Amino acid sequence: MSDIVRATAPIHYPVEIEAPDISAYRDGNRGVPYFTTFDSGIPGPKVLITALVHGNELCGAIALDDLFRNNVRPRVGSLTLGFCNVAANAEFRTDYPAFSRFIDEDFNRVWDLDILDSDTHSLERARAREIRPIVDEADFLLDIHSMQNATEPLVLAGRHEKGRLLAERVGAPGLIVQDAGHASGRRMRDYSFFNDPEDPRSSLLVECGQHWSRSAADVAIDVTYRFLHAVEMIDDDLLERHVGLPAAPAQTVIEITDAITVTTDSFFFHDDYVGMEVIPKAGTEIGIDGDKPIQTPHDNCVLVMPSRRLSLGLTAVRLGRFVE
Repeated sequence: MSDIVRATAPIHYPVEIEAPDISAYRDGNRGVPYFTTFDSGIPGPKVLITALVHGNELCGAIALDDLFRNNVRPRVGSLTLGFCNVAANAEFRTDYPAFSRFIDEDFNRVWDLDILDSDTHSLERARAREIRPIVDEADFLLDIHSMQNATEPLVLAGRHEKGRLLAERVGAPGLIVQDAGHASGRRMRDYSFFNDPEDPRSSLLVECGQHWSRSAADVAIDVTYRFLHAVEMIDDDLLERHVGLPAAPAQTVIEITDAITVTTDSFFFHDDYVGMEVIPKAGTEIGIDGDKPIQTPHDNCVLVMPSRRLSLGLTAVRLGRFVE
């Protein structure tokens, strides 16, 4: 490619969707608030779908609410639906929607075994320990998220082949990103056996689009039904009745080669990157961290999910290459 492919977008986005009232799901049936399991009574996989890992990412809650309202039940195995960081979600405000991502720390960075097994405390760590036994049961996990910028939906499939194969079975979104996560802590999708290439249990994290867009909610519902179909929870007829978007005609795989972590209090990008820009030449400087230039490591480098939260220890951007 001869040019940088760049999209532009405002920093602030309107809130186009309304957070569903999830209070009816508080009690659940697992002894863990906001977690409910439906068991078919027929042998099959144990499937877990989670939302609100970040309290301000509403699309996953909308997708789970849709499953509850439509009385979706597994044809085999069991299906568990869970709302995770409900304390953060309770703080959501449409006039400041970025405010309620978490309370004490990012819930999706506490899934290292050393953290979970320690006696350290935060609201998010306590909630993760409460949920952990349910995660331990799962053969398949779909964790539903959204993004800061209005870029194309994608699925984070981890670094192993089993994640990519599961994403291909689901068939959407059209972008599959294979990565190892963040230096600042382990995600739930990378928890323990999900990150073991020899273990058949597998997980996906889907980024459905910009946090508060109507399209992100539509993608969340669509991918959720496609995921349930891929793991044999629902039949063809149920899938056809509920999906509102065509499956991607073909999926593109991006392999993350470098995850850039902020190491100083003075990190900035040289342009207003929003994601999926392609930088043609290796060695192109895209930003600076203190006095250290941030350069592309290879030709046709794809910028994946550049962050506007450029704080010490957080991931600034993932750098990847297209996989043929």
